[in-house]
Amino acid sequence: MTSFVFPPSPRASIAVSGSAERFPVRRVFCVGRNYAAHAREMGKDPEREPPFFFTKPADAVCDAGGTIPYPPLTENLHFEMELVVAIGHGGADISPDKSEAHIWGYGAGIDLTRRDLQQQAKDMGRPWDWAKGFDLSGPVAPLVPATRIGHPTKGRIALSVNGEIRQDADLSSQIWPVRDVVSLCSRSVKLAPGDLIFTGTPAGVGAVGPGDLLEGTIEGIAEIAITIGPRA
Repeated sequence: MTSFVFPPSPRASIAVSGSAERFPVRRVFCVGRNYAAHAREMGKDPEREPPFFFTKPADAVCDAGGTIPYPPLTENLHFEMELVVAIGHGGADISPDKSEAHIWGYGAGIDLTRRDLQQQAKDMGRPWDWAKGFDLSGPVAPLVPATRIGHPTKGRIALSVNGEIRQDADLSSQIWPVRDVVSLCSRSVKLAPGDLIFTGTPAGVGAVGPGDLLEGTIEGIAEIAITIGPRA
């Protein structure tokens, strides 16, 4: 039996829709600028830039439905509504036409971003970790097995703040659809069961503050809601 110098931290996990079981989270990959309109609002040309990935710690992911404290070190906390892919069967160099066989299910997530820290990192040529990987920065609604909903390639993805729609697009507007995202990610790392992939956000991202209610939906998949609490 393995002996540790102190008890290891609990395994990060996400609820599963309609079940008492939970999905164990191994790693979290995120795709940057996967919707053309969002790429343009961030000052980039979607026609010229290949997809890129960044990561969050596994324990940055949390269940949605509650209150998330406004994080420290920022004055510009942004929301990014995203389709989340849950990997159930690992592999490397997966071809796009085989990607769906590796997907366990789907969910709705919000990539919370300390935008001012991200901009500072960009300006100084530094990594984004402090902007993207802080505590509770990846709330995810209960995951839905692909055996229940199939593998959606279209459907409305939207988010409102205090009842006002801020993001409103369709999954079909992704520059790189899910099958390509899984394939591209697997070329760089060997995917394994428990990996999550946040697949990018539509245009309309913006700042939120303490007391704001964020409500999102991905048609046919899930709804998500979180409240931003007082500063941590």
